[in-house]
Amino acid sequence: MPHAEPLHLKPILKEKVWGGRRLETYGKLLAPGAMVGESWELADLASTSPSGGGGESAHSAILGGSWDGCTLADAVRELGTDLLGGAALVSGGFPLLVKFLDAREHLSVQVHPSPEFAQANPGAALKAECWFVLDAEPGAVIYKGLAPGVDGRRLAEAIEAGTVPEVLNAIPAVSGEMHDLPSGTVHALGAGVLVCEVQTPSDTTYRVYDWAKEYGREGRALHVSEALACTLEDAPPAPTAAPDELGLHPLVSNAFYEVSLARGSVMLRGMSPVAVVATGGAVRGAGLDLARGSTALIPACIADGFELTASSGAVVARLPSR
Repeated sequence: MPHAEPLHLKPILKEKVWGGRRLETYGKLLAPGAMVGESWELADLASTSPSGGGGESAHSAILGGSWDGCTLADAVRELGTDLLGGAALVSGGFPLLVKFLDAREHLSVQVHPSPEFAQANPGAALKAECWFVLDAEPGAVIYKGLAPGVDGRRLAEAIEAGTVPEVLNAIPAVSGEMHDLPSGTVHALGAGVLVCEVQTPSDTTYRVYDWAKEYGREGRALHVSEALACTLEDAPPAPTAAPDELGLHPLVSNAFYEVSLARGSVMLRGMSPVAVVATGGAVRGAGLDLARGSTALIPACIADGFELTASSGAVVARLPSR
């Protein structure tokens, strides 16, 4: 059996009507003319939704090392707790999904099941996610939560009238800021924004607005009653940012993952698996050699005391220690 070592992962590219070409600047090989909205950097899903991942399974392939040619699912099965530590699988797969998102156009306004809704509806899975802004065009925004004073009744009226953007909280998209989006937060990635996304591996999505009139296209189905039943009215967390100094700087922490920004040489702590995304520049470590835009997974059994050097910044996502 191959031994535990950093697992370099091959991206899975997804064309989207709202996608663009900026992922080429992060080393992605885009087909001529392809408008790519998502690069799935770390994925281990037995199935995906037709409107999200395309309806098929998604298992990251491993590049190089003793696991070359295998999938992340193979490593999970063979390494077990050496890879996972105390983390539990989600629907049989690794409990994180990591992506790049390139929004040439607005993404649909949507909400994922709140914890209460998911608990009461077995077919629904909550989806906690966060966006680290890599690039943003002038004037670009992130739609995050309801505008001050707006409640569920006002949101329902806006859905009926087709004026949903008017009742959302639009926040300027700023490179280097992290946006935490707890499950139940109504949200949309605005046009002109490029992010690294860390999320739980689920995609139950309730859409309330699809920008059909703005882009002259046929809108997709809406899920009004479900969305209204699980939309959180409380303001979502404010964006966070790391200081300019070297070190490992926490950005988001919840029951599902902990995400930090690494600058310079840092030492990882804890017996849990760690995903490293080279968002700024090259990242190096023992058995770790990432070019900008590449991603690797460090198994739990070698994560504690693992030293890495991020020349220009890296997003580091780990599962909470149990």
